[in-house]
Amino acid sequence: MDLYLCAMPKVMVVGAGAVAQVTVCKLARRPDLFPEIVVASRTFSKCKALADKYPQARIIPEPLNADNVAETVALLKKHKPALLINLALPYQDLPLMDACLEAGVDYLDTASYEPPDTPLYEYRYQWDYHERYEKAGITAVLGIGFDPGVTNAFVAYAAKHLFDELHYLDIVDCNAGDHGRPFATNFNLEINLREITQVGRYYQDGKLIEVPALSISQDVRFPEIGVRRAYLIFHEELESLVKHFPTLKRARFWMTFSDNYLMHLRAFMNAGLTRIDPVDYEGCKVVPIKFLQRLLPDPASLAPNYKGWVSIGVQLRGVKNGEPRTAYLYTNIRHEWAYADCGSQAIAYTAGVPPAVAAELIVSGIWKKPGVWNVEQLDPDPLLERLPKAGLPWKVIPDYPLDFIDIPE
Repeated sequence: MDLYLCAMPKVMVVGAGAVAQVTVCKLARRPDLFPEIVVASRTFSKCKALADKYPQARIIPEPLNADNVAETVALLKKHKPALLINLALPYQDLPLMDACLEAGVDYLDTASYEPPDTPLYEYRYQWDYHERYEKAGITAVLGIGFDPGVTNAFVAYAAKHLFDELHYLDIVDCNAGDHGRPFATNFNLEINLREITQVGRYYQDGKLIEVPALSISQDVRFPEIGVRRAYLIFHEELESLVKHFPTLKRARFWMTFSDNYLMHLRAFMNAGLTRIDPVDYEGCKVVPIKFLQRLLPDPASLAPNYKGWVSIGVQLRGVKNGEPRTAYLYTNIRHEWAYADCGSQAIAYTAGVPPAVAAELIVSGIWKKPGVWNVEQLDPDPLLERLPKAGLPWKVIPDYPLDFIDIPE
């Protein structure tokens, strides 16, 4: 193993936004594992800024249009990385997977593919690559941020160590922090608003149930934070988890939003500013949600003044040795800690640390497995063992008293 580590190849990070900045921060601290890091983005100035920020690491900035497969293939062949870490937009998952397939490079991302003209996350587009990746002998790990990502690993860990069968899953995500701005999103605004304004969906007895956006909510108790109002939304890990854990009778995802956030969101929706289709303005085609993104704060700019907790976890019910059992696995982190470590706010931090850890697992061979995989299909233990040292502590509370209400039929 030591000889293998000494020969560690370079990796390439595509994207230079708030999440990528955290991932590069972590990779740059491990020159033993990542002696060279290529950072590629359409915004070359951000790539250059990362290279300047971490002079102790060998970071090579490159301009890249990630929608252009030929351009990405040329860059991969130029640098010959072992792994491409896709931290660009979900629209670019398929072009980047195509490029990795052509160049013979392993791949990971943090969010499932989403067609640009349809706000609907589905893994089927990427699952279709499985046989081609397997035949090529290369690995793709899908959705290795926090949620999806660590939440998937939490479920796999629970299935491996705590339960004989999983029956009910609720993923809960709470940002109890305050950035001091009237309104801002914690990651790419276009992706964020497309995600929460689509219809709510959850799985019940093998069926996908749809409800109006943000129409179902309930109070949730978060350790060290207290009770917060959470809203049912769809998140892509539900699709893979119900597939890979078929004993699940119900799977749901909940996210907290403040009254102030929802007030602004409804105003934007009512004004048509969350539309994703182009509108004509004085002879120019303008996409309202992209225009709105230009008006509101860059998520990375929130970090210096962000205070308070973020909590993300999974609440599970099932059976062990024939007896009912519950468990809660979660991570709590403060925005201030994330800023002190990587100059980031905690939402970007929780999404950016896991791909850095996953990169270690892939290039060292631990998660090297030809084909296309969701996180829960891989051994969760190596990831969860490394996360605390990387900055994301986690806890498991067996027999946690769950208080989720059932949705009326």
